[in-house]
Amino acid sequence: MRDQQLPAVSVIMPVLNEERHLRTSVRHILEQEYAGELEVVIALGPSTDRTDEIAAELVAEDSRVHTVPNPTGRTPAALNAAIKASRHPIVVRVDGHGMLSPDYIATAVRLLDETGAQNVGGIMHAEGENDWEMAVAAAMTSKIGVGNAAFHTGGRAAPAETVYLGVFRREELERQGGYNEEFIRAQDWELNFRIREAGGLIWFSPELKVSYRPRPNVRALAKQYKNYGRWRHVVARYHQGSINLRYLAAPAAVCAIAAGVVVGATVSPWGLVVPAGYLAAITAGSVPAGKGLPAGARLRIPLALATMHMSWGYGFLTSPRSLAKKVIASRRV
Repeated sequence: MRDQQLPAVSVIMPVLNEERHLRTSVRHILEQEYAGELEVVIALGPSTDRTDEIAAELVAEDSRVHTVPNPTGRTPAALNAAIKASRHPIVVRVDGHGMLSPDYIATAVRLLDETGAQNVGGIMHAEGENDWEMAVAAAMTSKIGVGNAAFHTGGRAAPAETVYLGVFRREELERQGGYNEEFIRAQDWELNFRIREAGGLIWFSPELKVSYRPRPNVRALAKQYKNYGRWRHVVARYHQGSINLRYLAAPAAVCAIAAGVVVGATVSPWGLVVPAGYLAAITAGSVPAGKGLPAGARLRIPLALATMHMSWGYGFLTSPRSLAKKVIASRRV
């Protein structure tokens, strides 16, 4: 594909309270090694920090950057607003704390052309800036932390159920009606499921990498993963047959550990073998995950793993059926 034939690209970015990373994230977009036309559309949620001020500075500094309002603050609404305000045939999704590798867009455009896919994506490369964030990053990129999810742990280029963020053909986004705005979380998985159900191809490639900054503390990580589990169960109820054993591992672990604690406290100490075994497993698993990291980060990996597993599992188990019913009803209107 010669440079003069490169399609124009719209990068869409939903942001809410992203003052820490927004400027750097946008810089990684504007400095892409891509010869085609490029625009960035930032959908601004109701931030309480300097996000809006930084976004205004970026607009003033570069004519390729634009903003649109997202008064709801919800990610899928932001994405749809940015898609509507953008104009190019290739749509790249980026978050306000994601950092694209220099050749990300060029590689993605090439892969769309080579594979015929409707959406291509790659690795969510978690990187921390302190001991806790490095521990979370190690947990998020290990199989003991996230199972066999290729976009976390890597793997061969191949068709996939879903990918991190994504680079889409606009015509496919429009055909699908964009993101389902009822899905506060898991909107990527849900959209990719619809694309696959319609016969489209979702393609994973390790050539694509986005650096990701993990949540800064235990509470924020727990909230993030609780919401992941909660909304993944909504997807499972909304799209029958979309669940697999990997998604049931964390809920099963929560149930087994809770049962073991109850039995251990009320019937027999042998019940404590289950939670003790889990702690031993994540402690052992943290050793290879933490290779090369500072001691402070290595010591925090078991806590990061337990927070991710237990929060995801709890969110999945406590996801109210009424939430799925609301989502289903919204698509019938």
